[in-house]
Amino acid sequence: MQAAIARFTYPDMTQKSVLITGCSSGIGYDAAQGLRERGWRVFASCRQEKDCERLRGLGFDSPRIDYTDAASIRAGVDEVLAATGGTLDALFNNGAFACPGLVEDLPTDALRAIFETNVFGWHELTRAVIPVMRAQGHGRIVNNSSVLGIVGMKWRGAYVSTKFALEGLTDVLRLEMRKGGIDVILIEPGPITSKIRENAIAHFERWIDWENSARRDHYAALHGRLYTEGGPDRFELPARAVTDKLIHALESPRPRARYYVTTPTYLAGLGRRLLPTRLLDRFTGGR
Repeated sequence: MQAAIARFTYPDMTQKSVLITGCSSGIGYDAAQGLRERGWRVFASCRQEKDCERLRGLGFDSPRIDYTDAASIRAGVDEVLAATGGTLDALFNNGAFACPGLVEDLPTDALRAIFETNVFGWHELTRAVIPVMRAQGHGRIVNNSSVLGIVGMKWRGAYVSTKFALEGLTDVLRLEMRKGGIDVILIEPGPITSKIRENAIAHFERWIDWENSARRDHYAALHGRLYTEGGPDRFELPARAVTDKLIHALESPRPRARYYVTTPTYLAGLGRRLLPTRLLDRFTGGR
């Protein structure tokens, strides 16, 4: 795999810069490490300053960017541009969270909160870097979606809705950026080793009043999944699998519009194209 990727390396990688969000752990952290190893100047942003400080201690440029804080987005982009002399070759939108629960138990304010981070913040940051890329005549915008941007699954309505929205926004932006030197790309991982399940607990406890749910008994399985330390999911891959796809997306002369990562993503994409909705529902947990 590495040998194949190497064919797509830019002639002078030391001049290439990338801004990555959500780098405190998981996919973002691995991407930051992997791209730095390949000579990119990596701006590894995090939502919390303490995580930025830790990454700075590891030698990264680490602006603080919180997708729910417009001032931090502006300041983070300004910090990057000041360091590069006003250029940015690539953006990898990655930071996101999940809020598990049944759709009927999901307060609308919870949807507003998750869209602020998973969609609206990505949109705001993307809009901030497009003028820079247009002025320099090139750029790559890579959005980290999910297998849940292809098919829906029970208990994940909030996260699924943000990823479906992201897929639509990214597809339209790709069409609008055609022939403008800016490539717009989706990565669709599937089960990847990360802290997203662990981090979802706080959002579940904040928003879901499961004890007063009409389907309270149904939450036992969700509790077991959230609170019980278990082994990896079936087909789960390490974060490096996403980094490998990201490298191709950033370094290939002709990047793909979409990159599937795990077996479930390939199956979901195939199922979405070939199966009737009712049959697909059966495979994804419906009745």
